[in-house]
Amino acid sequence: MRNAAEPAARAADSRVGKERESVTTRRVEIDRVFRALGDKTRRAMLDRLAGGPVSVSQLAAPLGITLTAVGQHLEILEECGLVVSEKVGRVRTCRIASAGFDALEKWVRDHRTEWERKMDRLGEVLEDEE
Repeated sequence: MRNAAEPAARAADSRVGKERESVTTRRVEIDRVFRALGDKTRRAMLDRLAGGPVSVSQLAAPLGITLTAVGQHLEILEECGLVVSEKVGRVRTCRIASAGFDALEKWVRDHRTEWERKMDRLGEVLEDEE
C-alpha cells in the first residue's frame, strides 16, 4: 500500500535536487577545479583547447586514449566550468569556458593577499630583531 505523502515527498525531493543543481551551475567549486587540473591528460586537453574550439575526435587524436576516456575527462572539465561543449549533428565541439578559470583566479587572488600580508608581517618581525 502506497503512502499518500509519497508523491508530495518525491516532488519536494525533485525541487531540492533542482535547487542544488542550479546552485552548482552558478557557483564553481574550487576543489573540483583543482582536482580537474591535477590530471595531466586534462591539462593537455585544456592546452589544446587554448588554441580554439575543436571536436572531441580532434581533441582525442594526440592524446592516445579512447574517445570514451576523452568523454569522461570532458565531463569532469565541464562539471567544474573549465570547458563547454556543444553537439551539432554528429559532431561535439569543445571550447574553453571561463567560469572555472574565474573561480581559480579569485581563489589565488584572495589567498595571495593573505600570504602577502603574512610575509609583510614576517618581514617586520625580522627587521625588529636586527
